[in-house]
Amino acid sequence: MLRRMKNSAALIAACAVTMTGAIAYSQDGSSTADETKWLAADQYWDPAAMANARRAVQEEHGASTTYFVQGDRLEYRTNEGDPVLLWDAQGWWGGDRNKLWLKSEGEYAFDEDIFEEAEIQALWSSAITRYFNLQAGVRHDFAPGDDRTFGVLGVQGLAPYWFEIDAAMFVSDNGDVSARVEAEYELLLTQRLILQPRTELNFAIQDVPEYDVGSGLTTAELGARLRYELKREFAPYIGVDWTRSVGDTTDFVRVNGHDPSSLSFVAGIRLWL
Repeated sequence: MLRRMKNSAALIAACAVTMTGAIAYSQDGSSTADETKWLAADQYWDPAAMANARRAVQEEHGASTTYFVQGDRLEYRTNEGDPVLLWDAQGWWGGDRNKLWLKSEGEYAFDEDIFEEAEIQALWSSAITRYFNLQAGVRHDFAPGDDRTFGVLGVQGLAPYWFEIDAAMFVSDNGDVSARVEAEYELLLTQRLILQPRTELNFAIQDVPEYDVGSGLTTAELGARLRYELKREFAPYIGVDWTRSVGDTTDFVRVNGHDPSSLSFVAGIRLWL
């Protein structure tokens, strides 16, 4: 009985100290020299009891399977007189280290009554650090009369100073190589009122004239959204978004009669479950 009580006490101490250590662990990735020790608990409890406690924590918390679904941007855009509906959603299912990710993004044009852009990604994600996951899989683009498929390799996670990063490289079925980098930051004005700046940069290795894409940096997008969380899972927002074609892409866009720059006022909802 006494031995069981000691093991239980060690388990409680291990859990408490682990949580404290996780909170105290600095965002820049620094840690103590010996990460195998659980800080203060190892100084007070027998090594055998601590080993049993570690195994219990790993068995009870390390093999769980969970899921998460988030509609990050579900919004109406003015698009300088050509309004569109934009969606940007993602979700995952899996354990602590390995997950199946699904991502989808696209635009529906009200005036033309068509989906101008739509893509879906299926990715296998594996944790490579405490804050970043390596992702690999496929992406499929749906376009009127012209679908394309890509291989995907990227990383997604939380950078120092709490920047959310999603960066990926794409190789199309025609051998075209491109990349996309997205970054977001949340500035809490109050506990419920949150300002979220966002940027997205797109790159291409070679010219792809049939898709109005030039080599180098192709498009840059800057935006800011102010949301109010009625509940943590549901938040309406308003904001502004500016998109600009860059470099050779600008010439392709103009030749086809489009404006290389657009400014939109947006209104939408953000939700997750």
